This record gives sequence, structure tokens and C-alpha cells, in this order.
Amino acid sequence: MSDAEFRRQLRRAERHLAKADPVLGRVIARAEPCALERKPFQPYQALLSSIAHQQLNGRAAQTIIERVKARLGGGDWPTAEKLVRLRVSSLRACGLSEAKSLAFKDVAAKALDGTVPTAKALRAMEDEAIIERLTAVRGIGRWSVEMMLMFRLGRLDVLPVDDFGVRKGFTLAYGHDELVKPKVLLAHGEAWRPYRTVASWFMWRVLDGG
Repeated sequence: MSDAEFRRQLRRAERHLAKADPVLGRVIARAEPCALERKPFQPYQALLSSIAHQQLNGRAAQTIIERVKARLGGGDWPTAEKLVRLRVSSLRACGLSEAKSLAFKDVAAKALDGTVPTAKALRAMEDEAIIERLTAVRGIGRWSVEMMLMFRLGRLDVLPVDDFGVRKGFTLAYGHDELVKPKVLLAHGEAWRPYRTVASWFMWRVLDGG
């Protein structure tokens, strides 16, 4: 699918959602058009980046990433072959916690044994199959894979029910008094199929005032 066709699909999604859900339709009418993009990426590197960012702000995580690249990869991510042989202490010296260091090494091991697919292989896989495969990696949970599906692969029917921003945006848009539980969001999301990713994007816009 070309980028132009992907953007046309986003416009179709907005029209479909506005018709299927009047509340969401009002959100869509007030917000900017959905600006989701598909971005080229390598799953091995994307998983390392995801782990590095966990529980850190973006600047702190990027500092650690650049240190890992400079010290261990000659300016780029170390290859899986090199990373799997590195001592945990070498990774810790770059600022990674022990848990993240072990997760890094597991990403490398699973990239080498084929558990982590290539980008080409991922594009041919169904969403749930990707989630099942990648959550086998230490330190990678369902939410991390859902973000990859949405923002890297451009999959349009992903609903991250555990994401605070989506839940909070839904709570505000639909007038709930308390933060909605994931099961409530999941049930309501049936009305958003097959464009739950786009609906989630607009829930984030509610939260940021957009």
C-alpha cells in the first residue's frame, strides 16, 4: 500500500467512525485529521529502543541509547551476534539497569534464533501472531508490541486497552466519572472495528486537548 492510499484509508476510517459512534464523530469533527504514519524500522533495533525507554523520559533514554551505540556498536546498535556475547556489566556501564541489560541480551538471542522476525516477515503476519511472538522476548509486553503495530506497521485495528492515555481520553469524551476499566473500553471498541487504531489516536487527542 502506498503512503497516499494509506492516507485515503485514514479518511475512510474517520468517516466510518463518525457514522458508527456519534460521540467519537464530534471528537473527529473538532480535531485535526488523523496523522498516523507507517515508518520503516528493524524489529531488533525497535525492541532495544523500546526497552531502553521503559520508565525513563525520552531524553534520559536517548542518552543511554547513544552511549550503548558509541561504546559497544561503533556508532550504531551492536549487532545481535555481538550483543549476545557482551557481558551484562558492559551494558550496565552504559546506564542500563540489570533487568534491561538482560532484556537486551534476550532480544539479541531471539533475533538470532528467529523468534524476532525480520521487518518483511512481520508485514506478512497477523496482529495477534506478532503480539504472541514478540511478547516472548524478555521485557516486552503487549503494550509495547501494540505501539509497534500502530506506529511502525500502520495496523488500523489495534486497541491498546491498557494505555492510560486512551482510557483517560475515553473517560473524558464519554463523560465517565472515573477512569474506565480496560474491559469497558474493549467492549465499546467493538463499535470502532475495523479502525480501532484510528479511534485510539483520537482518544489521545482528547487527552492532549487537540
